[in-house]
Amino acid sequence: MPAVALLGPRQVGKTTLVKQIAAANPENFIYLDLESTADLAKLQDAELFLTNYEDKTVVIDEIQHLPELFPVLRSLIDKDRKPGRFLLLGSASPELLRQSAESLAGRIRYRELYPFNLIETENSALNTLWYRGGFPQAFLAEDDKATVEWLSDFVNSYVTRDLAQLGLAMPSTQILRLLQMLAHSHGQLVNYSNLSRSLAVTQTTVTNAMYYLEESMLIRTLQPWHFNSKKRLVKSPKIYIRDSGMLHNLLFLPNYNQLMGHPQAGNSWEGFVIQQILSLLPKNRQTWFYRTQDGAETDLLITEGNNITHAIEIKLTNAPAVKRGHTQSLLDLKPQHAFIITPGSDEFMTKDWEVMKLEAFLNKVRELQ
Repeated sequence: MPAVALLGPRQVGKTTLVKQIAAANPENFIYLDLESTADLAKLQDAELFLTNYEDKTVVIDEIQHLPELFPVLRSLIDKDRKPGRFLLLGSASPELLRQSAESLAGRIRYRELYPFNLIETENSALNTLWYRGGFPQAFLAEDDKATVEWLSDFVNSYVTRDLAQLGLAMPSTQILRLLQMLAHSHGQLVNYSNLSRSLAVTQTTVTNAMYYLEESMLIRTLQPWHFNSKKRLVKSPKIYIRDSGMLHNLLFLPNYNQLMGHPQAGNSWEGFVIQQILSLLPKNRQTWFYRTQDGAETDLLITEGNNITHAIEIKLTNAPAVKRGHTQSLLDLKPQHAFIITPGSDEFMTKDWEVMKLEAFLNKVRELQ
């Protein structure tokens, strides 16, 4: 493709990755940072400037700050559709960028850079990765105190600056309070009425704020499965703070031991596992959860089209018990495979479920096409 957009939240490592790639052939790359006044000045006449670098890959960082650049890129690409002409880095989701980048339809490919996953850390630091999260500076910090300080600054930066730049018109104190409320609701059904009442704002205001939090890749809503079912299904999505380290920071948990004693530990583990799986899942697979009014439930479904390939229960124990609701969900859904994911159990079968530790299951996910 002539343009590739590498997307992910701030500090996930997009710039570091691209600079490492460019370091192998620095003469073939030019780097522009749209948060730099000097680089912005170069693009006052963007078409004239970029035409001078037709033989290079032009890296444009924080592309969401200059949406008017997209029509210029379209014009340049249509004159020369050479692959890899533009590498665009952004701290916003494809959906948010697509509103400004419609002119690049058919000319751009989107790729998301996730925080570290367990396989990237060589499976050796599960508890550290879960507690600290996958942002490089949080995970690689000298100690937990340094992690807490970095994550606090990270959250503060998003709340006071970045979300406003993306278009969220809401006081920073309310955004922070909303994030803290979502942390306490992590892994549970979204209740917009309760959130709006607690914040003393309209439900529309909360819905709009949630949209920006999700599009800036800080939270994730997991939708309920609703196809081909005559059951009375739960219709509300579940909410997750995407990075487990950010979640624990919002819950004021200073270390792993405090996490293990917290009421949200099980939901935190569930969200962590889901994020790990999604970081490796092919684009042709979708994810859902399943819950009926009668008590049947499954934490995560992986589908290909309308076919349920995997039903997944996530348990913070190495000796999981299968409950009636889990058994009923298999009868309802008839998935091709059913797994219970644990922190570190041996592999074994229990009724219709295959019990497996997270590391082993992630290796299975990598094999999906």
